[in-house]
Amino acid sequence: MTNHTHREVRLVARPEGPVKDDLFEIAEVPVPEPGPGQVLVRNTHMGVAAVMRTLMDENTDVPMPSFEIGAPLNGPAVGEVVAAPGTDLTPGDLVEHRLGWREYALLDADQAHRLEPGLMPDPAAYLSQGPTALMGIERGAAVRSGDTVFVTGAAGGVGSLAGQIARQFGAARVIGSTGSRQKADRLIGELGYDAVVIRGAGPIEDQLREAAPDGVDAVFDNVGGEQLTAAIAVANRGARIAIVGALASQLATEATNASNSSSASSASSASKTEIDTLSLLSRSITLRGIALYDHLDLIPQWNRRFAEGLRTGTLSFPHARLRGIEQAPQALRELTEGRHLGAVIVEL
Repeated sequence: MTNHTHREVRLVARPEGPVKDDLFEIAEVPVPEPGPGQVLVRNTHMGVAAVMRTLMDENTDVPMPSFEIGAPLNGPAVGEVVAAPGTDLTPGDLVEHRLGWREYALLDADQAHRLEPGLMPDPAAYLSQGPTALMGIERGAAVRSGDTVFVTGAAGGVGSLAGQIARQFGAARVIGSTGSRQKADRLIGELGYDAVVIRGAGPIEDQLREAAPDGVDAVFDNVGGEQLTAAIAVANRGARIAIVGALASQLATEATNASNSSSASSASSASKTEIDTLSLLSRSITLRGIALYDHLDLIPQWNRRFAEGLRTGTLSFPHARLRGIEQAPQALRELTEGRHLGAVIVEL
């Protein structure tokens, strides 16, 4: 092995509000040596996601362990096997695992999942959030032919794929939500959305009623709060609503951590979703929380679907790509600031 050291990104302090670059440090450490049954992987790509901001807090409601102070962060990564003594992996194999945020990863062989060589035209595509998007569209909202579908948080890594998948499942009209006119124009111009409601441009319910005059049949909700309330109000009889994320609550938590001011309190209040249960009952609306760890069988299905879609041009992979592990803190900060459309990938 030519490299004797590598770099990893460590968390050095808990955030009090938004992500800041000084919460991280880049440490140079020895490249670990694999023992029997272990795999050493040279990471080539890693993904960042909004949940990582939540995991920076000491206590969270997310069913995942928080990041530890002084230790490297972790998250999805793709890389090439360097050495794997006593395993069925061989040097050069492409694998996916959960030890991103470092240039080399040492893990037990059962934590490295071999990927089909040449399946994806770009290895970074394995880091898409497509499995979550497919889960919410197919199994959560049960989108079917002729549906009008509303996707909240449509410009994120999940939402930018959910709209495309909804169309594949026969949706007649796809409506999204986002935070800026610029992103709305891109969702319509590049990703096939028919209409987009914009957070902050007026009451969401009023905008949604205008975009969906015949109501909505299926909802893919990444956000909660006012957007979920609006979706329920505009939902047709028999509508299916999938709760896939809760960005409104996550953002409110950031604001509350940052300040005890009235603005933080109002942010927290705005994240709460008031639901009229009688309305759900009278219109036979299904409201379902759904998480990928209960649907892991969708990952290989998605990889095949995505690879074919990328090669035929029937699916696209909206993403921003930053290069170099030193850019990883910036990547997460910019993601949480809403600077990018689609997934955010760091090429190592």
